Amino acid sequence: MGTQAFDEIMGAGGQDGARPELADLCRWLDETPPDELRRRQHSAETTFRQLGITFAVYGESEASERIIPFDIVPRIFLADEWERLSAGLIQRVEAINAFLVDIYGERRILKEGVLPADLILGNPQFRPEVAGIRPPHDVWAHICGIDLVRTGPDEFFVLEDNARTPSGVSYMLENREAMVRLCPELFAKFRVAAVDSYPDMLLETMKSVAPRGCGQNPNCVVLTPGHYNSAYYEHSFLADSMGIELVEAADLVVDDDVVFMRTIAGRVKVDVIYRRVDDDFLDPLVFRPDSMLGVPGLIAAYAAGNVAILNAPGNGIADDKAIYSYMPEIVKFYSGGAPTLPNVETYRCREPDALRYVLDHLDELVVKLVDGSGGYGMLVGPTASRAEIERFRAALIAEPHRYIAQPTLALSTVPTLVEQGVAPRHVDFRPFLLTGSRGVQVVPGGLTRVALREGSLVVNSSQGGGTKDSFVLLPEHARGGGMTQAMGGMTQTIGGGLA
Repeated sequence: MGTQAFDEIMGAGGQDGARPELADLCRWLDETPPDELRRRQHSAETTFRQLGITFAVYGESEASERIIPFDIVPRIFLADEWERLSAGLIQRVEAINAFLVDIYGERRILKEGVLPADLILGNPQFRPEVAGIRPPHDVWAHICGIDLVRTGPDEFFVLEDNARTPSGVSYMLENREAMVRLCPELFAKFRVAAVDSYPDMLLETMKSVAPRGCGQNPNCVVLTPGHYNSAYYEHSFLADSMGIELVEAADLVVDDDVVFMRTIAGRVKVDVIYRRVDDDFLDPLVFRPDSMLGVPGLIAAYAAGNVAILNAPGNGIADDKAIYSYMPEIVKFYSGGAPTLPNVETYRCREPDALRYVLDHLDELVVKLVDGSGGYGMLVGPTASRAEIERFRAALIAEPHRYIAQPTLALSTVPTLVEQGVAPRHVDFRPFLLTGSRGVQVVPGGLTRVALREGSLVVNSSQGGGTKDSFVLLPEHARGGGMTQAMGGMTQTIGGGLA
């Protein structure tokens, strides 16, 4: 993959100027004074702060509520690039859903020896409490965020899968709204696919997986742990955008395996719950008995087929990074073909040969906890201190099964407004996919995260990263109405199910 980062605007060599399709972005940057770019960026961040678009930094006594820094320079995907990405994303999400159906059902993939049984059955993310339950319409992974990195013109790799409660979609939507307001001239230069109808798509997905017999207008709610949660803004934003109730555990009650919402007019039956509460806290009668965030009896109602839960309880096994390392085999097992989007090369430290290699090359590798997230519990070998490396060495020797390791990729760079002006910074990308009873929809956009520190590869907001708007360009034959096209409807890609 090489060590020289691919510049998404200038291309691999950067000697012949900008890639022709993106030359208008370079001209815009040349023609817009840096002070004007900063003014617009500051305006966007001021709006985000006023709206309360913040995230919590746990464990810090000061500045625990922050906005994620916003960058005014958009990232751009060409139409043909997006078409190829969409096909690979659909294939992967279909495989994730088929995998979840299987391991909580027949377990063919274990019986045929594709995966070691202990990796599933001994995994703390596997929930035997929901084994044998069939969610409405057999959909487990309704909302997925698949983290991607780019290393070349046609080189995209999946960095990790997020099938539990992936966050970030509110930033995608607010970033686009800010760009339309502050940089309308860019939407005259580029025909950008819309993202603003995501809440409608999400609500449609929720209704499509309602238990049978709920009628034409099933009652849907968003279940939040409360305003202390780091993603609470997103919970309230989505509920408000969809026009449905935002509820906490105390607002719901289960009676005779049916979920009801308490209202001033009495109880109202609930058919679909988009939960943003982790499995551990979802139902104190089944998981953690000390949970104050869950609804007693919820899993019994779910098992009885009386309520749909998005995403399904037990999905965390698909997020596990040890499982991730087997995704090429998983995709092939359920789809019958090789994965269109490859994984990053991964060493499973639970395997003795891989552990020996990792211990010998810690200063070259990225080491991650299999159940880690947010940039925590991670070693970036090339930038780590000797003490950090030795601390990870001891942890690996003590509990090798808890870690995987990967080579340090040269993540692609895009122009970013920093203190010194516009400069290249490394990025990753989280597109969002919705799976309902009628297939998989790919949102034509997503969350670009940018490492604002020069040379840094860590893009997580909790570790100092920021976000950008992600433009997906429409194909030439879709030439239409400039900004009307950009803010109109959402294009979608529908995929069929897997055998």
